[in-house]
Amino acid sequence: MKITLNNREESFDNDTITVADLLKEKNFTFKMLVIKINGKLIKKEFYSSTLINENDNVLVLHLISGG
Repeated sequence: MKITLNNREESFDNDTITVADLLKEKNFTFKMLVIKINGKLIKKEFYSSTLINENDNVLVLHLISGG
């Protein structure tokens, strides 16, 4: 499966993966993340049930606070 992740093409062995699987595989461990799939915001409680499909455009942003 091929997707666009943060404006770069990525390939995975599976036909579909969940957002939680993607975060684990790519080692995104930040506490405050914003996930969008094809422009749609995905809430944290749906990470384990939301599927990412072939050719999806996925954006993973981590929020940093400070002064």
